[in-house]
Amino acid sequence: MRRIAPVSRLPFRLIFDSEFPGSVNMARDEAISRAISAGDSPATLRFYGWAPPAISIGQAQRLDSLDLTACARDGVGIVRRSTGGLAILHTDELTYSVGLPKDHPIAEGDLMTSYRRIADAILLALTRLGVQAPTASRVAREDKARTGVCFEAPSDYEVVGQSPDGVIRKLVGSAQWRRVDGVLQHGSLPLCGDIARITRYLLDTPTPEAVHAHAQTLETATGRSIAWREAAETWAGAFADQLGLDLHEGALTPAERDASNRLLSEKYADDAWTRRR
Repeated sequence: MRRIAPVSRLPFRLIFDSEFPGSVNMARDEAISRAISAGDSPATLRFYGWAPPAISIGQAQRLDSLDLTACARDGVGIVRRSTGGLAILHTDELTYSVGLPKDHPIAEGDLMTSYRRIADAILLALTRLGVQAPTASRVAREDKARTGVCFEAPSDYEVVGQSPDGVIRKLVGSAQWRRVDGVLQHGSLPLCGDIARITRYLLDTPTPEAVHAHAQTLETATGRSIAWREAAETWAGAFADQLGLDLHEGALTPAERDASNRLLSEKYADDAWTRRR
């Protein structure tokens, strides 16, 4: 892993957020990203959780890939992301988001170049948490997921790790959204539980055994239980060291909270957005 080594460390806001419904989490991510793009907020690294559990689907993914009856039965929320990718069940996990202005050093180059930079920071974090031989590399086209499950197979520069049984499995799923003036990347690290639970809520999915063969939780990869706060603080330190960040803990601004509330009512909690495909 080649580290960014700026002459001076890059100022960055750090947010340890709470557990929120999926619609609130997506609204907050976008509100922060838009404020950064407008020059009203600094580049930001945010960590958060989900309550109740929710399935997020990619911006272009069809809603009819979900078993809506099963989701309603089990109280699992549904939210459509502004980023691409496939469905993720968010529960028992650490979620991160990185918001950058388009001209930020971490965002320089094309999507895959910046994706790789952030992947290197994730690899350092996982190594510090005890994951053996985490890697991130391009994936051959024929090896990519052919179902609606994000964690069924890795995409380009998504992170895999070696579990104690010696098998390489996907560990972190991420997606990036680029606009004219800004970049938003967010992703999920499953901490514990059954990684194949998502198969209960999607139609035409692989079997639980197939998901277990391709994906894992942090607990499976390390052989120990790791609390959310430990994982988040380790990631923050790894991002600071790998990317040369000067992290300052903060919170959403009043303007970001107002924007988040507007996005919540007009977009992420609006059935028309969720059912657009």
